[in-house]
Amino acid sequence: MIAHAAQYNLLPKSVAVVGCGLIGASWSGLFLSHGFNVKTWDPSAEIRADLAARVQGICAQLAEMKSGEGLSRGTLVVEPSIAGAVRDVFWIQENAPESVPVKQAIYAEIETAASPETIIASSTSSLIWSELATQLRYPQRFITAHPFNPPHLMPLVELYGNDPAALSFAESFYQTLGRKTVRLKKEAAGHIANRLSSALWREAVNMVAEGIADVAEIDAALVHGPGLRWSVVGAHMAYHLGGGSGGIEHYLKHLGPSQEARWASLGSPSLTPDICAKLIAGVTAEAAGRSITELEAERDAGLMRVLAARDAPPK
Repeated sequence: MIAHAAQYNLLPKSVAVVGCGLIGASWSGLFLSHGFNVKTWDPSAEIRADLAARVQGICAQLAEMKSGEGLSRGTLVVEPSIAGAVRDVFWIQENAPESVPVKQAIYAEIETAASPETIIASSTSSLIWSELATQLRYPQRFITAHPFNPPHLMPLVELYGNDPAALSFAESFYQTLGRKTVRLKKEAAGHIANRLSSALWREAVNMVAEGIADVAEIDAALVHGPGLRWSVVGAHMAYHLGGGSGGIEHYLKHLGPSQEARWASLGSPSLTPDICAKLIAGVTAEAAGRSITELEAERDAGLMRVLAARDAPPK
């Protein structure tokens, strides 16, 4: 196992991306744009054939954000087998579907070809480490490393594993890619960010179910209200500032009961056919005829502007 993050600069500059759908293509572009040679594999011949074109667009976005400076492009290789992709690499980013049996079958193939020291990082969004690692011969080199979509733009990577050295190395590696890493102290389904997102969306669905507001109004309230604030301070810090000069202590003492009253009024909706129909109709109306591709492009352009503004040095 790689014992020290300082050894990073001594490693070969090749990584593997296993599973090249939405998340895998995004990871591939990020790795390439930071000078790594990327070996890829996907079970779909169609995805393999289309990968270079999709990754080219991702690299173009990253070059635009950096104004073409400070980026040295690596090489992309599409392999016909998992074994070919994971040989002679120091890092494997796995992005298979959210199925324990599917992922474990892939790990079995990886372990027949990859070095025992190669890190296997799973981009799982909901599965936990202890479920995935049960059949690994070298579980100490396995970590869950959940990104937020799209990984090449969203900085967050949530980490969990049982080996501190592997986690420290992962932090060092992802930080060289401009990612913001957080460690879980205890594994949890959905990690941190997806649990927060799920809690918020549950109430967003509940408000549609109860007729409080339509989908577009709920999304607008989030984007122009707490979502904007959360892009610079987290939930706990927001309430600390909401307590005025007394901070979170004052807030909890004087406004804690009102917070509990709001919690008590939150709903637990079910995704019944009627509610699903309302959500689909609401999102369709909000999309206003724009395709998924158009909406993704608008989202990515907005994220790029937000990141540029947030990362700009203060005047």
